[in-house]
Amino acid sequence: MNGPDRKQAEVRRMLKQARPAAVPADLVPRATALGVRLMRRRRAARRAWWTLLFVAVFLFGLWVSLTQPWTVPPTETTPPLEDW
Repeated sequence: MNGPDRKQAEVRRMLKQARPAAVPADLVPRATALGVRLMRRRRAARRAWWTLLFVAVFLFGLWVSLTQPWTVPPTETTPPLEDW
């Protein structure tokens, strides 16, 4: 069984019981702590993504300003003719 099937089977088993199982007393603090952790991770990931994006844009702008890829490269001159 994969994850969702196992969870569905567990829920069906719990619903078939005569009386529902007791809810743990520390459910709210654990759920709150989990939510805070998830929000903190998402916020850190978002900040890292934006920082990476800004650094990439800055480095691209720096590279463009130094190499000036829009200018036409100088034309190559032919070698001098000798022994003519």
